[in-house]
Amino acid sequence: MEEIQNTPPIYNDDSIRSLDWKEHIRLRPGMYIGKLGDGSSVDDGIYVLVKEIMDNSIDEHMMGNGKSIDVKISDHKVEVRDYGRGIPLGKVIDCVSKINTGGKYDSGAFQKSVGLNGVGTKATNALSNYFKVQSFRDGQTKWAEFCKGELLAESKGTESSTSKSGTHVIFEPDNTIFKNYHFIPQYLDSLFWNYAFLNAGLTINFNGEKYFSQNGLLDLLNKKTNTEENRYPIIHLKGNDIEMAITHNNQYGEEYYSFVNGQNTTQGGTHLAAFREALVRTVREFYKKEFDPSDVRASIVGAIAIRVQEPVFESQTKTKLGSTTISPDSNSTSIRSFIGDFVKTELDNFLHKNPSTADAILKRILQSERERKDIAGIKKLANERAKKANLHNKKLRDCRLHFSDEKSDSKHDTILFITEGDSASGSITKSRDVQTQAVFSLRGKPLNCFGLTKKIVYENEEFNLLQHALDIEDSLDNLRYNKIVIATDADVDGMHIRLLILTFFLQFFPDLVRNGHIYILETPLFRVRNKKETIYCYSEEERKNAIEKLSPKPEITRFKGLGEISPDEFGTFIGENIKLEPVILAKDFTIQQLLSYYMGKNTPERQKFIIDNLIIEKDLEEVLYA
Repeated sequence: MEEIQNTPPIYNDDSIRSLDWKEHIRLRPGMYIGKLGDGSSVDDGIYVLVKEIMDNSIDEHMMGNGKSIDVKISDHKVEVRDYGRGIPLGKVIDCVSKINTGGKYDSGAFQKSVGLNGVGTKATNALSNYFKVQSFRDGQTKWAEFCKGELLAESKGTESSTSKSGTHVIFEPDNTIFKNYHFIPQYLDSLFWNYAFLNAGLTINFNGEKYFSQNGLLDLLNKKTNTEENRYPIIHLKGNDIEMAITHNNQYGEEYYSFVNGQNTTQGGTHLAAFREALVRTVREFYKKEFDPSDVRASIVGAIAIRVQEPVFESQTKTKLGSTTISPDSNSTSIRSFIGDFVKTELDNFLHKNPSTADAILKRILQSERERKDIAGIKKLANERAKKANLHNKKLRDCRLHFSDEKSDSKHDTILFITEGDSASGSITKSRDVQTQAVFSLRGKPLNCFGLTKKIVYENEEFNLLQHALDIEDSLDNLRYNKIVIATDADVDGMHIRLLILTFFLQFFPDLVRNGHIYILETPLFRVRNKKETIYCYSEEERKNAIEKLSPKPEITRFKGLGEISPDEFGTFIGENIKLEPVILAKDFTIQQLLSYYMGKNTPERQKFIIDNLIIEKDLEEVLYA
């Protein structure tokens, strides 16, 4: 028998390939816009595409050009029209199709802008099925149309126009890259409000709604908190290139909103670290007491915004600031000193002038100190038990890669499924991807923890094991899974368990919800099939369409629980085409209001809601099988 030899691949001049700008972006889109996704996560690529275009319009406003921006977004189409200076007409095509081309390299034109690398608009162009740019400038206009970065058509020279100066961009994301994508209105709402808060006086007209802020970060915290629950009126301080706002309320954890040059840095960075440090140092010096930092910052809600020259971010999507100085000059002030000096001076002055606020902050700190000491003993015992359980944790079927892995390419795909009972967890465990998908099994209905203190997290073994599985005891810095997916049956008991788990997260770890880590798994309600085809249906409308398509007499199966779905079938529902519904906080409710409504004592409003929306099993059967 002849020995089979492996021939090494040929490596010569022909092996070396140069990609043009659009080919490289389309081949490695993650380098330019982060993860792709279908729009169910707030950091999915389709929102980055919107931001890249919006950032250019915002930068124009920051430079004193244009007081309004018009935005229209439908299912698959985005339009942005600003009223700035307009792209210079001779460079319209270059600015959207040539890497390292743009006005922001000239610091005189854009002193403190968001997008400095000349890539953003080009990435949007390359990753769109259709992209059109049109510039209006001094009574003249120039336009160009592209498909996946390829120029399709352009105006013949410049044309006369009566429209106001500015830039109009239209694009449709490429559905072969962003599969089954959809824009979630709440994510867009949050995006445009942040732009408004960071640019007081700017009007953004989005799909017929007006986004406008007069008071910047003060308006932001007024919107993000229930002012009646705050321990004292919001402190709002402004200086040259810096603005901050803080208050304390009664929720667990710390809540921050940080911005650089109008960019929402959702992962913080050097400026947020400096802000948190400066708050503790200033409070300690004011009260002349060495408070524990966790007691000073417990239940704080804060916002910090700075403007710097040529900011350096840790990724193309600009979610974490890496700069250490205010400008690239060798003698520039450090960001730590800049923020520290401002907070020290302005906050200290404010507390001296407002003794009632100072007293309220002191009471909140002392309360946090008492609560921390109260649970110290049980916390130590619970952590020792959790460490032992982690060695043989029967509740957790872990995966191999984790969100906290710094060098993992699959970190954004890591999922923890929280399931009810052995049958459901068994099906998911057998069909999951062991590289990126883990399973945590509940033994039944978890405790209703509404109104309880964090002591219960350590006293309740299931809660304690869950927080250790996630590694979020002290902060989200070491969060092990990007997506925490609640997978319960679509019946009354399943809905109740879902509500109890959400209550746990909202009560004690609200940042998991705020930062878009909590999801609900959607599984099909029906399977409709004949001998040739099988269709899984997630709604009554889909069931009717499937029956019509597979007529005359297809077999119809209704899945009443996750345990009824075989592992082989389950694999198709948690793979590439997984359907996840993100848990998003309603913009008109604070967490405390939400929990009080759903988990507190029965109120007339909730009783009416339940009665109006109650469907009993018999009614459901009639609806489904009519």
